[in-house]
Formats: sequence, structure tokens, C-alpha cells
Amino acid sequence: MSLPLVLTALCAVLLASLVCGAGIGASGLSWGEVLRCLWAGLTGGRIAPDQVPAYTIVWELRFPRAVLAAVVGAGLSAIGVAVQAMVRNALADPFVLGISSGAAVGANAVLIFGAFGTLGIWALSTASFLSALLAMMLVYAIARTARGLTPLRLVLTGTAMYYGFSAVTTFMVFAAERGEAARSAMMWMLGSLGGANWASVPIAAGAVLGGLAHLAWSARRLNALAMGDETAAALGVDAGRLRKELFLVSAAVTGAVVAVSGAIGFVGLMVPHAVRMLVGADHRRLLAVAPLAGAVLLIWVDILSRVVLAPAELPVGVLTAVIGVPCFVLLMRRRSYTFGGA
Repeated sequence: MSLPLVLTALCAVLLASLVCGAGIGASGLSWGEVLRCLWAGLTGGRIAPDQVPAYTIVWELRFPRAVLAAVVGAGLSAIGVAVQAMVRNALADPFVLGISSGAAVGANAVLIFGAFGTLGIWALSTASFLSALLAMMLVYAIARTARGLTPLRLVLTGTAMYYGFSAVTTFMVFAAERGEAARSAMMWMLGSLGGANWASVPIAAGAVLGGLAHLAWSARRLNALAMGDETAAALGVDAGRLRKELFLVSAAVTGAVVAVSGAIGFVGLMVPHAVRMLVGADHRRLLAVAPLAGAVLLIWVDILSRVVLAPAELPVGVLTAVIGVPCFVLLMRRRSYTFGGA
């Protein structure tokens, strides 16, 4: 399928999804009110006094949540593409390598025990990034042998560390003295965008944009790496150095994303496979399309999380699994599909 056509369609759907994310909710605002509030927020225009409640709902609550959902979905999808190339494994994603669960340890330390409290609004992001980075370093150190780093050992080590870090976070929740802190941590562990605000958007967006830029610049090297270390070396790509770069980028993006959204699974696993079926296995095309597809997906999953049991809210991670499992099974049942393309 034509790449420009796919990108144009996805950009249009993304813009429409952002508007829907700001307009759909329990308050029952008209679309005219929603569009007026969005225009006022985007242009700095004035609103009538009787429109202040609607403006607060649309611009201060719903729209930053939709924007953050797009950022998180884009980041998870791009990192999923990178990790699958890094370990040459169709089941790889930030969760499988222990990155997300490692970031969760640091974030829970902030939520439950108040760690890094002196950093204020930066506490959660800092703790998530540092714990994700430490998790990656631990996985790397354990998986590495005298003969180098093999994809299989990375996956096996990462899977073991995932269960280990998950056990640590569960222990922290049960050890929490404050019941409300434990409840917040549990909701966060299942993935939630309920705490989204404009202050949290720049942190996540900066990390995701930086990661996307590096991955786009490395797309040709990722193509070589996906074909194996020997092939990559023959093409002049240092596989070991590239994996170290991908480790750092994955930790930075995952840490920033987990800090603002919690542990949302399946996006980084499912979206790369679906996009490969659409545009092929070339990482230059994959990394252009996957972030947009992931952004659209997570916006609509977040909308569903708000309306399915309204006024109660479902964890986003629960819905991504409910949607992702059957979609992934159907995808794998397609006889024409293999990892790396059709």
C-alpha cells in the first residue's frame, strides 16, 4: 500500500480521534461547545462566563488526556518495533524485556513511599527512567556472555526479570501503610490516564519525540540488525553498539511513558505486527506508520475506558488486553503472515 496514502489517512484519523477524545464523555457537551472550547484553547481566545465549566472539562481534562494517550501509544508502538528488531523475536516488547516492569518499581516507590519527593513533579518521571535504565543494565549484564549478547538470552533474561520486578511491585503495594496509596498504585499498575494534565504532556512528549528521531535515523541499521548479527556486520553495522543504543532509548522512552500512564501492555506487541501487514517489514516505513497507528489505538481505548462503565473508569491496560488478545490471535492465524512481513 502507498506509504503517503497511509500516512495521510492516519494523520486525518488521528486529528479526528483527538477531537473525539475531547468531546466524548459523561458530561454530555454538544459538539459545537467542544469545538468552541478547543478553538479558544488553541488560539488563546476568550470564552463567555457561562462556558467556563465546559472549557474546563474540554481543555483542562479531556484534551490533555487525549494528547497524552496519543503520545503514549506512539511511544509504546515505536519501542515495540525497535525491541523486536533488537532481539529478532516476534514476541518481544518493552514488557518482555523487563523494561516496563522495571520502570514500575521506581514509579511505585514514588506513589507509595514518596521517594524522590524533593523533585516535585519530576519525581515520578525521574524514578521511572532511572529504574527502567537500571533494569535494562541488569538484563544486559546477566544476558551478556564472553561470546557477546544473543537475542535468545536477552528474551529469556528479560522474561525472568519481568516476573521478578512484578513481584517487587506487588510486594510494595501490600507493604503500603496507606490504603489510598496502595489503591492508586494498583490502578496505575493496570494502566490509567486518569491523572493526565498539561504538565505531564511535555515530559512524555519530549522523550517520545527524541526516541522517534533516533529510531528513524537508525532505520537502515535496524533493517540490517533484523537480518542477524553476521549479516549486519557484513553491511557495516556494529550490532553490539546498536543494541546498546536501543537499550538506552528504550529505557528512556519506556520510563517516561510508564511514569505518566502506568503499565499499559499489548500496544508495543500488537501494533508493530499489524503495521507490518499493512506496509511491509522495512523499518523506514514501519517507524513512520506504527507511532501514528499506536496513537490512534490508545486514544480510542482510553475513550472506551471512560464510557464502558461510566461514571466508573476501567484501567486502560485491561482494555488493551481485551482488545489485543483476539486481534493478535486472528493476526497469527493468517497463513500469509510471518514475522518480518507477509
